[in-house]
Amino acid sequence: MRDQSRWPRGLLQTLNSLLFLALAIPTNALYFYIEGTSPKCFYEELPKDTMVVGHYKAEKFDSSTNSFLPNSDVGIWVTVDEVFDNDHRVVNTKGAATGKFTFSAADSGDHRICFMPSVPGGGGWLSGGQIVGGVKLTLDLAIGETSQIESTDKSKIQDIAQKVKDLNGRLQDIRREQVFQRVGSPRKPPFTSPQC
Repeated sequence: MRDQSRWPRGLLQTLNSLLFLALAIPTNALYFYIEGTSPKCFYEELPKDTMVVGHYKAEKFDSSTNSFLPNSDVGIWVTVDEVFDNDHRVVNTKGAATGKFTFSAADSGDHRICFMPSVPGGGGWLSGGQIVGGVKLTLDLAIGETSQIESTDKSKIQDIAQKVKDLNGRLQDIRREQVFQRVGSPRKPPFTSPQC
């Protein structure tokens, strides 16, 4: 006979549920460390007409807590170059510590995706000889066909278009009401006293 008194039944069910959720939820994100202001680059071979959407989050090392924490002073410079086309630059943008970038592959071939941190005041924040990099960058790339990625944004666009149509309808109603008030209602002459 088993001894079930060591593990309460509710705890076992909770642990099993958490284990199932941990295995069932797919993750596509990765993180890496960047030293100073040197860029960190990845190469991705992409077929023609493939859309790439990247979400990133940068955290700066805090020596007082000995951990990486969000910091609004950190910015990330994102560049994407088509290696097969003499390093033609497709994306060149500077964003906040948390951001998003998007591009479509015009032709098939290798693309170099680079990230470089920028911190106001230069590189003094990294002095101190830390073993790991001064910035931890979490990156989530969605690589797929344009139709697959844009389908998630299509409902947002349709909602905005519907709101614009509703506002235009309300504007037309207001204009009609103004015209009616100006022209449509007959004006009565001013009151005059009867003459006897």
